[in-house]
Amino acid sequence: MTSRIPRDTPLRLVPRRPLSAAGRTATTRRSRPARPPEGTPSVPALARLARAELADAARLARWVGDRPGGAGPEGTPNRELPAALLAEAAAELGLTAGQIRTAWDRARLSGLIEIHHGTARPGWRLRAWDGDDTAVLRGWVALFDAWSLAHPFLPGPGGPDPALVAEVIEAAPQLLALLHLSQGPVQIDALLDLLRQRVAELRTERHEPPAAGDPLPALLTWALQAATDVGALRPRDPERPDEVALTALGSWAVWVKLEQICVAAQGPAGHMEHSAETMLRASAGLSPGPARAEYRAWLAARPVGSAVAELLEVARGEDALLRGLAFEALRVVGAPAEPAVAEVVNEPVLRPYAVLWLAELDGGDAETAAELLTREEATWLWVDTAAAVADHGDDHLLVSHLEAAVQGSVRALLQEVREVGHPRTVQVLVALAAAHPDPATAKAMRRAAFQVHTGET
Repeated sequence: MTSRIPRDTPLRLVPRRPLSAAGRTATTRRSRPARPPEGTPSVPALARLARAELADAARLARWVGDRPGGAGPEGTPNRELPAALLAEAAAELGLTAGQIRTAWDRARLSGLIEIHHGTARPGWRLRAWDGDDTAVLRGWVALFDAWSLAHPFLPGPGGPDPALVAEVIEAAPQLLALLHLSQGPVQIDALLDLLRQRVAELRTERHEPPAAGDPLPALLTWALQAATDVGALRPRDPERPDEVALTALGSWAVWVKLEQICVAAQGPAGHMEHSAETMLRASAGLSPGPARAEYRAWLAARPVGSAVAELLEVARGEDALLRGLAFEALRVVGAPAEPAVAEVVNEPVLRPYAVLWLAELDGGDAETAAELLTREEATWLWVDTAAAVADHGDDHLLVSHLEAAVQGSVRALLQEVREVGHPRTVQVLVALAAAHPDPATAKAMRRAAFQVHTGET
């Protein structure tokens, strides 16, 4: 009987499959997306309105990109544009100082300008500004969501309690929903009645006393003016000053928010109120469309900052599948997650995922983004993905993942896998040995697992 020498089996390069496929044993039927109300302008028409609303912000962002040395707001409060640069921008763009301040705030809040290490630079959304209507609308919606930051309430001496201001901001979505559902002008008195009711409910829920005095009319006026200034409400008609109505952009944006609430209430897996880890585990068995719907539902129910932080914390854990799914959920977040993802790019466990995520955010495709990883990082990511497949997938997926390795042969792969130092290397190799149909390849996998386990070279 002759012994069989393990051959250097070539690996067939196959397209990379989403990591979420590891936990998916059946596909889920995609639901048909809801359509906006009849009469809503088309996406290109809405995008033209958003571009017009943010025209000065886009001009300023391009000016920042063309200016030698960029713009450094690190020495100013709230990352404002420094006075010297403000004057320079006003002179070159033909705008007043006040218009430049407004454009700067809008550019930051809409993602047209991003600040990294104290220096402002054009954001990824600016690069897509002329050709991607969806990116434009998302930029305007980001500004719409931040209306209270774009136009903060500045009380005078003896002004309302800041907690009451926060309650008005919390109640604003209900006011906007009433405007949207009314499909026309609404009396300000009706909005004021709704605001009083909602603030009273919030205070009752928190066991707080009613607000002293009656500052709500002034706060409602501020909220309505701020929404007008960002383009969500029509300017007040002098002949009917007691009524307000949404613009086409505002009505569309509120419809989007109402749809998100519906998704949050009827998510495919129904885990919007649970932790990120529970939600991701529930999403692992969904096909891409329903999984993204579940991510959106979960994200809609909490502030972006805390949601991103929770997803990254899950990604730091031991479950490789959850790590990959956490970054899939962060792709749904998009640009608002960029600062947090950039901060973890030097954490060894998260680095490969963060590098790919940031590259894709900048417009690179998956294959181009993968070239940014070193060979060692790519191998580490291959082992991490294999661990996810081994824990949650099936033999077919595991063998397919082996064939997708960048090394091109079993011998080269095993050599680099032994050297990369991933904590799950032994388990991955043992699982591959059990799954692979070729006896010689399986034997090579078992031997490599033994060598890693015993520390042999």
